[in-house]
Amino acid sequence: MSPPTRYTATAIALHWLLALMIATSFCVGLYMSDLPFGPTRLKFFNWHKWAGVTILALSALRLLWRLTHRPPPDLPMPGWQQRAAHAAHRLLYGLFFAVPLVGWAYSSSAGFPVVLFGVLPLPDFVPVDRDLAALAKATHKVLAFGLGSVVVLHVAGALKHHFIDRDALLRRMRPW
Repeated sequence: MSPPTRYTATAIALHWLLALMIATSFCVGLYMSDLPFGPTRLKFFNWHKWAGVTILALSALRLLWRLTHRPPPDLPMPGWQQRAAHAAHRLLYGLFFAVPLVGWAYSSSAGFPVVLFGVLPLPDFVPVDRDLAALAKATHKVLAFGLGSVVVLHVAGALKHHFIDRDALLRRMRPW
């Protein structure tokens, strides 16, 4: 049997669902940070927190799927490109977990509990602490922009393979 040339349907679905959720959550995060304190800002902050918890759960599911299902073999490319792609993927996975966890720590340390979808209170895993909240907020922002930057590099690499190299790399992850 020859190895598969595409990712599994589950891997593809998780990839695109997380891509959509992360991009949307990033944009909402940018938008809500400039809103004045009030009901609209609180609504967006809650949505952002719900998205973060969902991204965290889907990231765990995606990592579990990736560890138990072998991806298609790497396409022929220079060694530096393979190393860069693997490093970017490891960094993406790390940030998939770090960004929402630090955001959760910020919410907890600021005294604003995460109540998933307004009905399921999640535990605060750090105590209320103003200094910790300031550090977590700044760290969350830096990590989120780092994630955004790595996503841009990831997309640029995929588009380079598709339009310049004209290889099958992008087709392996297309949903159709």
